Amino acid sequence: MPVMGVVKFQHFFRTAAGLHVHRNDLERYTEFIDDKIYNLFVVAKASAKANGRDVIEPWDLPITAGLQHSIHLFEKLDEKIELQPLLDQLTARPPLDLAIAQETEHRLPLIAGGLSVALAQTFAAIAPRAEHPGTAEWSKVFEIFHLIL
Repeated sequence: MPVMGVVKFQHFFRTAAGLHVHRNDLERYTEFIDDKIYNLFVVAKASAKANGRDVIEPWDLPITAGLQHSIHLFEKLDEKIELQPLLDQLTARPPLDLAIAQETEHRLPLIAGGLSVALAQTFAAIAPRAEHPGTAEWSKVFEIFHLIL
């Protein structure tokens, strides 16, 4: 990731939850986003197929009320940070045997942004005094998200 991208991500985590993440944490972050986007698409693929479609539409993605709220928070934060263009480059498109509708593709950076807000706020919830999440906190947060997404 370019240095400017690292700085924006660090700024995002400080703004979203008062966290100071290190450059090497961004690799964990990218893996997290890729994994969660993939999980959402596994369910979306099943939904599209169950409805007799070979294209994944936005409504196929299992966006919960909590994730939708985090997406809205991201949109407000992103006005200041302008992170969405970087998320657009980073958000992996999972290999599927179904096509992805253009509108669904367009929403991916926003969904990644919502997941990012939820991730940052989960760190703040499990370790409210920790400014620098360590390996233990990352593992715990990943475990929580694995259970719910």
